[in-house]
Parts: sequence; structure tokens; C-alpha cells
Amino acid sequence: MKVVVTGAAGFIGANVVAGLNRQGVDDVIAVDDLTDGLKYRNLLGLRIGDYFDRSEFYDRFVRGDFGRIDVVLHQGACSDTTVHDGRFMLETNYRCSKNLLDACAARGSRVIYASSAATYGGGAMFREEPGCESPLNVYGYSKLLFDQIVRRHLALGANEQVVGLRYFNVYGPREQHKGRMASVAFHHQEQFRRDGRVRLFGEYGGYGPGRQQRDFVYVDDVVEVILWFLERPHVSGIFNVGTGRAQSFNDVAQATVNACRALDEQPALSLDELVEDGLIEYIPFPEELRGKYQCFTQADLSSLRRAGCELRFVDVATGVRRYVECLAGGASPGRTRSPDRAPVFLASQAA
Repeated sequence: MKVVVTGAAGFIGANVVAGLNRQGVDDVIAVDDLTDGLKYRNLLGLRIGDYFDRSEFYDRFVRGDFGRIDVVLHQGACSDTTVHDGRFMLETNYRCSKNLLDACAARGSRVIYASSAATYGGGAMFREEPGCESPLNVYGYSKLLFDQIVRRHLALGANEQVVGLRYFNVYGPREQHKGRMASVAFHHQEQFRRDGRVRLFGEYGGYGPGRQQRDFVYVDDVVEVILWFLERPHVSGIFNVGTGRAQSFNDVAQATVNACRALDEQPALSLDELVEDGLIEYIPFPEELRGKYQCFTQADLSSLRRAGCELRFVDVATGVRRYVECLAGGASPGRTRSPDRAPVFLASQAA
């Protein structure tokens, strides 16, 4: 099998390459932009067949320079929800994806691509239906616009598999390069190791301090879903990828602090104890985020389950513990699954 992974040096893309390698697939064309040279670290130890800069790859792919490509795992995108340059966002996330889809259709290549839960915006229902979709930022709109193209493409009777995966809040190894857009789990670990405490947003939107809820999904589970679809070329559509459980930012902070304490051979504490001891503290909700913030997300997994994917997603306590152990050097990135399967807001918390 010959595979292209775009965004291959990025967070999810590098974990996808690692997952392919574990399945014995190493004929992988890795595509990315390494202007940020430190991202190369995500590819260390991974087996790829070739590497191309994104500025070169897309035009050459359209021309057919790479011969037969079985599947394109399209993870490349601008995922910074605080970017307001609509022209850049639409060119990067929509037009590039649309040209790739057209080329894949012409050449008989399958496509599995990254969409986003940002397509839902501030709604209360998270089903893959137009009535639930109302993005709060241009990033979410850029993803939704491509999803709409894919829906029309599939309705016209696409010959090859096209799958869009709406990722909820993904966390896990190989995200350090993302800076402020890294997950809250990563930033909580960094804050606790640096300052001895974790900071969360206070009351907002009818939710008490730290009680805003998101569907936090561990990156290993995201990769498992991608590999599941890779093995089932007859399944197409747009699907949510989350745990199906909304958990609070308090849950993430508690799991992170207790995982760090466990590494230091200290006992776990309750949330009340962590707050009382000053290990978790709350800061005022930022004015610039009011009206632009998802206080609640929870993936509806009905479509994924109907397609036949019965993966059991790990909860925050389990996933965060594995992640903290990995960050501390207790596990290698991409191999964290068990055998049985500052008072300045973080952009990742704002996403």
C-alpha cells in the first residue's frame, strides 16, 4: 500500500505515520512545511518512503508525478482558531483540500481527511447534520465548507472512499511544537512542573469555575479510528471522532496534577483538596473570548457506531496519565496504549 500523509510532521499526522509503521506500512510519502525546523523531531524514528514540502507536493500530485497512490491521509491544515485571516484560512484549509479531492477523484485515490468539531460552534447538538453546524470562527467555517463539498461529492456517487473525521479536543504525544495551541493537558503539565499549580478559567456561560466541558480524546484513539477506516475502503462519509463523553477542565487538571504527583510518589488528591492546597486556581474569564467560546462539546458517535466502529475510547483519567508518563520519559511517543488496547489564557483552552 502506498500512502500519502499530509501534515506528517504535525501532531496528529506524525502519530498517524507511527500507526502505519506499526501496521507494517512504510511506503509513506510525508508532506509538511518544516519552516519550523523543530517539527522534524516528530518524524524521528519513523519510517517513510519520501518527504516533500507542501509547496511542491500538491502541484506535483495533481500532475500525477507520484504514480499510483492508494490513499491520502490528509491531516495538513492551519488549526489555530485565533487566526482571523480568512483568505489564508480558506486557501489553506478549503482550496488546498478541494484541489486534493479533485485530484484523488481523477486518479482513483482514497481520501481520509481531518475535519473538526469547530464546525458545530456553540450549539448543544453534535451530530453530523447541517442543522447542528454553526461555526464560531473562520477556522470552523473553512472546515465546514470543505465538508459541504464532500457531501455533494458523495451524493453524486463517488467511486472511491472519502471520509471526513471531525476531531474533538485531541491531546497526546508529539504536540509540543504547537505552542499555545497545544492541548490543555500539555499546558497543565507544563504549568504544574514550572509553577506548582494549574490555572483554569473561572465562571462563564452558566458554568462554574473549571466546569466548562469538552470531549477530550486521546491521540492514540484518533489513530485507531483512522486505521479502522483505512482497512474498510467501502465506508465513506463524515464522522465524529471523540469519546462521546463530555468532561470538565477540572477533570483534566485533576488528572494531570495527580499523574505528576504519582511520578513523585505522592498520593492522589480530590479536586477540593487540590483547590484548597492552591494546586489548581481559577482566573477571570477573558473578555476577548466572550461570545466566541464553546462551553460544551460532546461527540455524538451514532454515525461512527452505525458504520461498525466499536472502538472503546479511553477517559481523561486514563489518557492523561499515559500522556504525563510519556512526557516524563516513561513511554515512547506513539506507543502509549496498553496491550489491551500562566494567568494568560491558552489558545488551546479557547479553541
